[in-house]
Amino acid sequence: MPLRAMLPNAITAAALCSGLTGIRFAIDGQWALAIGLVVLAGVLDGIDGRIARLLNAQSRFGAELDSLADSLSFGVAPALILFLWSLHDWPRFGWFAALAFAICCALRLARFNARIDTDDQPHKSAGFLTGVPAPAGAGLAFTPFYLWTETGLEFFRHPVVTAAWLALIAVLMISNMATLSWASLRPRRSIRLGLIAFVGLAFAALLLEPWWTLSAISVVYLALVPYGLVKYGRIKRRRRQEQAASAAAPASGDPA
Repeated sequence: MPLRAMLPNAITAAALCSGLTGIRFAIDGQWALAIGLVVLAGVLDGIDGRIARLLNAQSRFGAELDSLADSLSFGVAPALILFLWSLHDWPRFGWFAALAFAICCALRLARFNARIDTDDQPHKSAGFLTGVPAPAGAGLAFTPFYLWTETGLEFFRHPVVTAAWLALIAVLMISNMATLSWASLRPRRSIRLGLIAFVGLAFAALLLEPWWTLSAISVVYLALVPYGLVKYGRIKRRRRQEQAASAAAPASGDPA
């Protein structure tokens, strides 16, 4: 393995260590540190692939390592942290909810790996993802904690609420619906400077009010899910029209 290929894999390993260390802090009841480390793992997960492409260091080994790390950092770690934080008060069904989330995360990643070499991927070819990605799923799963920390309302820590929320996110991860990816977001040239300023302010808000900001990000992400479905539906209709037009063109050119 060349040295340039080791850097993205080392970042993936760091993300794995970050996610698993979150479990260690959850055992000690340090919830903010535990969840913050899983969020950090998500940031590192977003970096490793881009560095691999930048260095032209993509490999099947890296893809497999990334999926294994994601399964632990964004499936197992959130499930255990949320069980220790809330679901242990409803031990039987709470544990089933934690298991469902971890299993659905693993299934989503297995489906992704199985399609790596598949050319016919309508969602990917249009710049979309299939289902909610694992890092986003982990971030969404912690939304009750974000709200509980800021509001102090025990409603958000109730095990039934947490279990129902985990089940919803688990279903979204393994669903076949098209979800937005960075490739599908193409802001108009006229708003790009404003968008850069907005991202800068969002980063400042994340530093000053992390839990409210993460709550807002979760709400915005979920609000964009219907938009993604509508946008992908338009692309599907346009593709069908183009296919119908290309199929009708030779027929119209045949001699009578």
